[in-house]
Amino acid sequence: MQLLFVRQLNSLRAMHSTSQVTPDGLTKSFTTESLPVRVYDTQARMAADAAVLAQRYLQEVLQKNGRAAAILATGNSQLQFLDALVALGGVDWSCVTLFHMDEYLGIDDQHRASFRRYMRERVESLVKPQAFHYLAGDALLPLSECERYTELLMAQPIDLCCLGIGENGHIAFNDPPVADFADPHRVKLVKLDEACRMQQVGEGHFANLEAVPQYAFTLTIPMLCSAQRMLCIVPERRKAQAVRDALNGPIGTQCPASILRTKAQCTLFLDADSASRL
Repeated sequence: MQLLFVRQLNSLRAMHSTSQVTPDGLTKSFTTESLPVRVYDTQARMAADAAVLAQRYLQEVLQKNGRAAAILATGNSQLQFLDALVALGGVDWSCVTLFHMDEYLGIDDQHRASFRRYMRERVESLVKPQAFHYLAGDALLPLSECERYTELLMAQPIDLCCLGIGENGHIAFNDPPVADFADPHRVKLVKLDEACRMQQVGEGHFANLEAVPQYAFTLTIPMLCSAQRMLCIVPERRKAQAVRDALNGPIGTQCPASILRTKAQCTLFLDADSASRL
């Protein structure tokens, strides 16, 4: 009976989808529960369109409020999006406060896998924001670092959160064993799932599993979802199963990204590869 219900539900969702090929490469758009989903023919076109939406939203917020705050994700899957956003221009970054969403425990900001280094080289040094607040992975008092970063995050509303989905369905470093949709914290220390650590090896950030730190700082799911607008950018075939689980599986921490189906302020951007198992 449950399987039949799921099949009927999926058929109903498909009735609300549209298929087309537009000049910007959009091939399909549909809504899964509350979540709008956009599928593009290539990763480059997906990244470019997501960047335009991010740019326009930041422009609107700056025009209305005179300032903005955004959380950005790292990882190989975000490179084309961030490059496109930086290249677009049109945003007064001197009025924008930026945050990132995770960092390995115990590594300094010069480590090749450091997310602070990633953001400093790919974003901060190029756009010169009003501030870019970083999680100090090598903080001497990690729990105090969680408190410090929480205070910075809570000092203003978060207007925009640009995130991805991990191969195990995580968002930020909220892996299935530690994800909590009602987390009382805003920033916390977590033990990384082995699947997550293997992804870091596969992306070339570490030589082997043993080299990947076992613990990391992460913004929690309620913190990420507190943003007024969310753009979830998920390219590449290696993410296809996680995308399928997020959109078609039950909403639960076994696939943390499934919570996005309840967030109408979020848009999910996929390319042909990441959408290949839908």
